[in-house]
Amino acid sequence: MSTVETSDIAARLTAQGLSGPPSPGAVDAVGRLLAVQAQDPRGMRLAVRPRTRATTAADVDRALTVERTLVVSWLNRGTLHLVRSEDHWWLRELTAPRMAAQIRRRLAEEGVTPDDAERGVAIVERALAADGPRTRDELRGRVARAGIPTAGQAMVYLLIVASTRGLVVRGPVVAGEQAYALVRDWLGPPPRPFDRDAALAELARRYLAGHGPADDRDLARWAGLPLRDARRGLTAIAADLVTRDDGRAVLATSAPPCPRLPSPRLLGPFDPVLHGWADRGWLGAASRAVTSNGIFRPVILVDGRAVGTWTMPAGRVVLAPFKGDAPPEGCGPWPPPVAAALAEEAADVRRFLDGSAVS
Repeated sequence: MSTVETSDIAARLTAQGLSGPPSPGAVDAVGRLLAVQAQDPRGMRLAVRPRTRATTAADVDRALTVERTLVVSWLNRGTLHLVRSEDHWWLRELTAPRMAAQIRRRLAEEGVTPDDAERGVAIVERALAADGPRTRDELRGRVARAGIPTAGQAMVYLLIVASTRGLVVRGPVVAGEQAYALVRDWLGPPPRPFDRDAALAELARRYLAGHGPADDRDLARWAGLPLRDARRGLTAIAADLVTRDDGRAVLATSAPPCPRLPSPRLLGPFDPVLHGWADRGWLGAASRAVTSNGIFRPVILVDGRAVGTWTMPAGRVVLAPFKGDAPPEGCGPWPPPVAAALAEEAADVRRFLDGSAVS
């Protein structure tokens, strides 16, 4: 378990945008974090809410669909992430090579031969070029008609191949589902040639801006890159860092002088605060929010610690403190100021999701 001082917890949560001045909008909030885990559609949207003020899930959808300033693709750790469109280019170049062996193995397990995979990717590319953005089911039908396996996870991994090659991204929201689009049509040409050393330096800088204090192992784990790459990036920006005896570093220009713990927060499933470091023990009982099959449930954060989970059946926010984290019987679930803050958070969750087509 991490040994992290309260001041460092406050600094990390401030870097995450959960304390201190909020980001002005959804794109800024995502950029501050660099990448937001996105396999849960509602969760990736909810990650924006506590880090901004007065935004809505519809604002996230607008950035995906109309403004094209946010996209989703398989990036860090081979997992779907929401990123700014301008960051997609270099993050894909950094992370895609690490996925190649796993993708080949999984396709083989799904009965997809290398030739089938090439044909499937070509069909996806032609379909999107001819007809514009299409959902996974629409693309599945076209690939299946060519006799290529699409059952189970086969179609998902064909799309991962296309994504890691820089051919497709998940872009516009269609009837509550993200459709796939050709990168060249949706985002245009790359803004500049890829420079690996510059990308590793940018990765280190942006990671620490949203996660510091942190060390090289935290960065490597979060990005899904070898430790040597994390160290290379950190070395490149060493002049801009304040590095402590414990190896944790912060950007000299971004560390607030007196960070404060955030007010009580309701964080969505797979919130970035649960994935940003090699060890989440500093968040208290956060591991109790993770199911046996790796699902990260929504978390209640009080005094910078995970103290429970929450659900939203039929639009009603229901809080469930972890056993042992509630005050003695007769005091209510939490002290009145905490209970009031959580009630405000619950109301804001409902406001944020109001009218959203995403389940």
